[in-house]
Amino acid sequence: MAKHVFLTGPPGIGKTTLIQKVTEVLKSSGIPIDGFYTEEVREGGRRIGFDVVTLSGRRGILSRVGSGPSTARREYRVGQYVVDLMSFEQLALPLLRNPDLASSTAKKVCIIDEIGKMELFSQSFIQAVHQILTGSGTVILGTIPVPKGKPLGLVEEIRSRKEVKVFNITKENRDSILQDIVAAVQSCLK
Repeated sequence: MAKHVFLTGPPGIGKTTLIQKVTEVLKSSGIPIDGFYTEEVREGGRRIGFDVVTLSGRRGILSRVGSGPSTARREYRVGQYVVDLMSFEQLALPLLRNPDLASSTAKKVCIIDEIGKMELFSQSFIQAVHQILTGSGTVILGTIPVPKGKPLGLVEEIRSRKEVKVFNITKENRDSILQDIVAAVQSCLK
């Protein structure tokens, strides 16, 4: 039986939008829910980076388009983007390390959008996700990228875990799959 639900699919297919819709449905039925999603940041029609946005509305930088090589400190890069590890960890880690949200015995849902290259620069993030995956009180509703290039350890581990249900999001199913995802998360909460 599944304990966690993940969405996968190519960039821009609508994973974050689906996560946001599922979040609204779950919240409206009184399920304790917390976490974060990743949002594109645009300037003059051009993508300049990504922000992490918590469900409570707090926002922090995940990455920005980098300018030239930096000599000041170790830089984490994915393509043209420089990852702001400190900003990401300050915002995301407290959400993942606070499994007793409602401090009741009820299970809660933790949104993690997404577990990808940028986020995986953080060893603390990887440890926190592992703890939730192996714990029992929290259900993860998250997104993982489609395998491309060098495999990402944690992503492949999530994909191969038998207690994880993975939905592959496509242009054809993204408008009709919402209820299936909601039902899968609700069955994880039982």
